[in-house]
Amino acid sequence: MEWLTQQSVVWLAFGAGLFTWFCTALGASVVFFFKEVNRKALDTTMGFAAGVMIAASFWSLLSPALEFAEPSYGKLSWLPVAIGFLAGGFFLRLVDMIIPHLHLTQTEVEGLQPKKHLSRTALLFSAITIHNIPEGLAVGVAFGAIQDGNSAALISALGLALGIGLQNIPEGAALAVPLRTEGRSRWSAFVWGANSALVEPLGALLGALAVLAMTSLLPYALSFAAGAMIFVVVEELIPDSQNNGHTDQATLGLMIGFVLMMILDVALG
Repeated sequence: MEWLTQQSVVWLAFGAGLFTWFCTALGASVVFFFKEVNRKALDTTMGFAAGVMIAASFWSLLSPALEFAEPSYGKLSWLPVAIGFLAGGFFLRLVDMIIPHLHLTQTEVEGLQPKKHLSRTALLFSAITIHNIPEGLAVGVAFGAIQDGNSAALISALGLALGIGLQNIPEGAALAVPLRTEGRSRWSAFVWGANSALVEPLGALLGALAVLAMTSLLPYALSFAAGAMIFVVVEELIPDSQNNGHTDQATLGLMIGFVLMMILDVALG
């Protein structure tokens, strides 16, 4: 642990982003063994992913944001956190409105209508990529918040990366398996599924650099990442997991994911 505290937080953030990408690729690799995955199991794991993201948003992002804001804002420490949280949600809404994409359980394309025809695969890939933007930012901001080799902050950031990595496994499968079922080759389905998270290492790198460049904005940055993640959970993950008749299983998966992430953050922090 002492060795890690001496490393550049930027490169630690990038490495953590690569780890979360690897977990997505691990989930996508299921297509090499199965052409189809039980829909109930997939909905349960998507609920699990939603629970992890909700817990991470509070325990790893919003709670530290309030702590960082208190010395400067006192009783108004909630103000920068509220502003950042809402800004994160509105940012993802803007991205959602602009980039053409298609959710797994829907047939209507969202975002601006493309001038050229985009395949269903490209539209599904776009939707998952949008989802992964705030996850990468969250990891980067968490590592950027490490100050003066603070081992507790480092452990918290590592816990966040681990939690996001775990919930990326079902997300990788959630894109790759439908593509395989629709007739794509194992390798093609895997590549599309794995590459949907390539934005995470980049997001982590940018998030860490932004925080280091503007330390005073740390409460805003942490809560911004939380707001963006909550938008994704409510707008995409929960509806996708609840639309196939497995609401109880998806809800229990969400609760388990929330508790696991809470344990990770509290135990490691």
